[in-house]
Amino acid sequence: MTSITRSYILRTTPIRSNLKQFSATATETNNNGSTPPEPKEKSEEKLETKPDQKASGPSEAEITLQKEKAKLEETMKDIKDKYMRALAETENVRRRMKNQVDDAKIFGIQGFCKDLLEVADILGKATESVPKEELKEENIHLKNLFQGLTMTESQLLKVFNKHGLEQIAPSEGEKFDPFVHEAMFEVPTPDKDAEATIAVITKKGYKLQSRTIRPALVGVYKPT
Repeated sequence: MTSITRSYILRTTPIRSNLKQFSATATETNNNGSTPPEPKEKSEEKLETKPDQKASGPSEAEITLQKEKAKLEETMKDIKDKYMRALAETENVRRRMKNQVDDAKIFGIQGFCKDLLEVADILGKATESVPKEELKEENIHLKNLFQGLTMTESQLLKVFNKHGLEQIAPSEGEKFDPFVHEAMFEVPTPDKDAEATIAVITKKGYKLQSRTIRPALVGVYKPT
């Protein structure tokens, strides 16, 4: 064996030894079904990424946003409630004003009507004071005067009715109503069923659009 051959064998022997060792390791790995260990650097990278993957709970920014959202919702609810209350109050004011305007239109003549009631009372007294037996052809002037007063009174009542002014003229035996009648005195009676009924009418009353502006003055029965 020459010196060159010997030198080649000595050089290739370590390489063959390493190849045999690598082949044995690979075979053992395949037989066990496991993978070779990863490099140390890759293991450290995996360990470093674990905290990011396990991030739990909302962040501070999310918590702040949730608080702001709840605060805005509460503010919006309060504003809506105030708005609805303002609408209701405005509607109530509008209705009250409308009722006041309507009442002013209807009852604006109430004072004037009360003054005319005295005129109607005087005309009524004048016609009632004329004796019926005196209204004869021989007394033509008194008869004409009586007819004129009667026509004036009738026309005045028509004007009253035209403007919603109605006469309250209860009849004897009618039930006493404190809303339209005013009791001035009591009349004794043995009839117990006549209690709280009208006995005498001293002055007629009037009402304007269902509102009593002057009650009828009456006397009522009182059982003895």
